[in-house]
Amino acid sequence: MRALIEGLLTVLKHLFMRPVTLEYPEKKRFQSDAFRGKPRVNIGNSSNCCIGCGICKKVCPSNAITFEKDENGRVISYTFDLKKCIFCGNCMYYCPHSAIKLTEKFELASLEKEELKLQYRGGCDD
Repeated sequence: MRALIEGLLTVLKHLFMRPVTLEYPEKKRFQSDAFRGKPRVNIGNSSNCCIGCGICKKVCPSNAITFEKDENGRVISYTFDLKKCIFCGNCMYYCPHSAIKLTEKFELASLEKEELKLQYRGGCDD
């Protein structure tokens, strides 16, 4: 009988509490400023664009970053391989021009492996 009463008290206690889960995807969680999601790179000639120094590639522990340069040494293509990326943020923190940002986008699931390679081409979008 004691166990039955304790069980009922537990149910009554939790009956008036707020739910812990959210109704995803209609309601999404608030992301903190420290959240590290999908990477974004600016490529071009302005002050906050990738210059191809290669620091990001050197500090990436999973070798998820590759880029191509033209004959003048400018970056023409920058690739993040999200299959390898561990979202550590080293590329963003060590970039001397702040050309790499980790966004708040976290819904990166895909049925195709090639969709997990993010390629950035062209000019800088300030």
